[in-house]
Amino acid sequence: MRAAVLHEIGQDKLEVLDDVEAVGFGPGRVRIRVRATGLCHSDLSAMGGVLPQPAPFVPGHEGAGEILEVGEGVTRVKPGDRVVVCWLPACGACPACKRGQTELCLAGFMNAGTPNFRRPGGDVFGFAGTGTFAEEVVVDAGCAVPIPEDVPFDIAALIGCGVTTGLGAALNTADVEAGSSVAVIGCGGVGISAIQGARLKGAAEIVAVDPVASRREAALNFGATKAVPPEELPGAKQLVTGGEGFDYVFEVVGRSSTARTAYENTRRGGTLVVVGAGALDDYLQLNMFELFFDEKRILPSMYGGGDVLRSYERTIALWRAGRIDLSGLITHRVPLAEINEALDQMRTGAALRTCIEI
Repeated sequence: MRAAVLHEIGQDKLEVLDDVEAVGFGPGRVRIRVRATGLCHSDLSAMGGVLPQPAPFVPGHEGAGEILEVGEGVTRVKPGDRVVVCWLPACGACPACKRGQTELCLAGFMNAGTPNFRRPGGDVFGFAGTGTFAEEVVVDAGCAVPIPEDVPFDIAALIGCGVTTGLGAALNTADVEAGSSVAVIGCGGVGISAIQGARLKGAAEIVAVDPVASRREAALNFGATKAVPPEELPGAKQLVTGGEGFDYVFEVVGRSSTARTAYENTRRGGTLVVVGAGALDDYLQLNMFELFFDEKRILPSMYGGGDVLRSYERTIALWRAGRIDLSGLITHRVPLAEINEALDQMRTGAALRTCIEI
């Protein structure tokens, strides 16, 4: 079968090969025919070594498709079922799951160290234990979440990561208060989803911050009340909040420099939500006096900060009701053979989300 493979960490191009085999099928596992997958910035981060990932590997973790085969003991899905791939499945038995914090379950991360694919030259891993830039993938049954018939594969793919992460940051982690002021730094697919979440919660002012003009324009269409490049954020802070700072600031880039900017633009007693996934060696510096004196809440948001399955259901309900726009997030579509074009679209900021049709 075909799959897009990164041979070594640090390479900026993927090679689409037709000699890849999805492996690991057996009890408790399912084989999925991938129909659509989104390109998330985390895929680029893994390719560049920002996020830890063994190589060679098949990127992709935001996918949807249909079940081809189920292993012994699998009862929740059957061949022919439409599913979204969940890269962070909950085991239901660990301390985090028992506390109701299923997004902190480590079971999914344990899968990342087991090869999902094989080539004549040896084993190939799947990013985040999945690897959806492939025609087929074999994963634990918990990674295959059934979706209704009326949800298109491309929409379902977005729900698998970016939309769930951004919406959840606003709805679950921050629990944005109606009438509040919000700034979102980084307005790709995840940032736009955070904007939609803040709008749903009734934020009065939502300032989108991004260096790319097309993304700023898109943010206005998705609910932002103002959109500025990073250098104009101080002026927006003054205009919207009288210089006090925003009630909520979402950092959706994953860098200490933007997290520091987000902190400085959060009002005293306000909330900074860290959504972007950053590097192990990139440290955010805060002095102990400001940490105490400003009483700002710093809330990391992992995969939307809530029960993933419930978040999927809520997103589908909001989409059906016309309360959120998911199709508008897909600004580009490419076949798997042109995957490197999708990478360029992400790097330049030309795309909110590129759908890779497989």
